[in-house]
Amino acid sequence: MARLFLSHGASGSAAGLAPQVAGLARRGLDALAVQLPRGRAEVAMPAFLAAAPPSPQTAIGGHSFGGRVASLLAAEHHYGALVLLSYPLHPPGRSERWDERTAHWPRIDCPVLLLSGDRDPFARIGLLREAVGRLRNAELIVYPGVGHGIGPVFDAALDRVGAFVLAAIG
Repeated sequence: MARLFLSHGASGSAAGLAPQVAGLARRGLDALAVQLPRGRAEVAMPAFLAAAPPSPQTAIGGHSFGGRVASLLAAEHHYGALVLLSYPLHPPGRSERWDERTAHWPRIDCPVLLLSGDRDPFARIGLLREAVGRLRNAELIVYPGVGHGIGPVFDAALDRVGAFVLAAIG
């Protein structure tokens, strides 16, 4: 069975991902929430790596900070797929930081799904579209009127994630 390890945003927790885990299970996907320590993404990488050992049959991803950590891992290890929910391309009001936050993307060799709202203060959509060009195999889904999170489009987003992961690693 396809398995997706998801991690949370900087102010969240693995327990807060229970609705996503349950929703993905209803879509035939075994999803597990990974608890990350607070701090820089590089500091959280070992905890995520321990929970989700690299494998072509394993997908990783997360919301915001959790997605950044997962993307850093996918740049160093081979996974079957990567899911980025509201990727934090830059801090609000600091869009010039997008380049450094995606410098590792060309090293990601698995398929990548990005879901983002066009009103996300952490990702100007024009810059995100440009950054996606750094990925070898990526699909960007933009939700009009949505900010930083998939809450307003929860079911549609989980439909996309489920179909993507099942197609990538089945």
